[in-house]
Amino acid sequence: MLKSGTRINKFLSEVGYCSRRQADSLIEQGRVYVDRKPAKMGMKVFEDDLIEVDGEKINQIKKKKIFIALNKPKGIVCTTNSDVEENNIIDFVNYHERIFPVGRLDRSTTGLILLTNDGETANQILKTSNNNEKEYLVKVNKPISESILKKMSEGIPMLGKKTRKCSIKKLKTNQFKIILTQGLNRQIRRMCNYFDFKVVSLVRTRIMNIKLDIPEGKYRLLNENEIKSLKNKI
Repeated sequence: MLKSGTRINKFLSEVGYCSRRQADSLIEQGRVYVDRKPAKMGMKVFEDDLIEVDGEKINQIKKKKIFIALNKPKGIVCTTNSDVEENNIIDFVNYHERIFPVGRLDRSTTGLILLTNDGETANQILKTSNNNEKEYLVKVNKPISESILKKMSEGIPMLGKKTRKCSIKKLKTNQFKIILTQGLNRQIRRMCNYFDFKVVSLVRTRIMNIKLDIPEGKYRLLNENEIKSLKNKI
């Protein structure tokens, strides 16, 4: 750690505890302490500081980077807080080392999600300005026309902004593939609701170069070539 100090969220990310975004959330919840005092957003920490999360001392030894691809089933919640959510993703995977999800899928969405202990890479994957692709298979409750899908792909108003243009391909009468480069809250469901469609099923099938290739509820470790390619695309 530099003598000039490192921001607390970056520190927690670099040692593989969580992503910067998740660190900010932990700080806001009052779960992070520096020298027995609650951490403040944006504060810097130094080499001799005692840093704790939920009473656990966080050491500064960097561990081997782990990347896991999970095919998340319905009902599993993408949180690391097992005290709040019984059906959390960490207990579900039950990996022997500390990992955390890269972003999230909502409770009823299935498919590919990555878990890691590499906070900096996770932060770059989640960074909207990096335009990282995420691909989904969407089934809606009634036939959907090419013209509506075209309008959807051109962007619609949502949460005070307009969604980015995206690639959409119709597959069946009520099913289509969509590729997003942003991750607004419940974005695909909101996009469908805007045109009076309800999502029946939503599956994420790809994150950048990583494709969904495992059964629902199972996970696998990414190989070295996949990790290298993932980092090169960031």
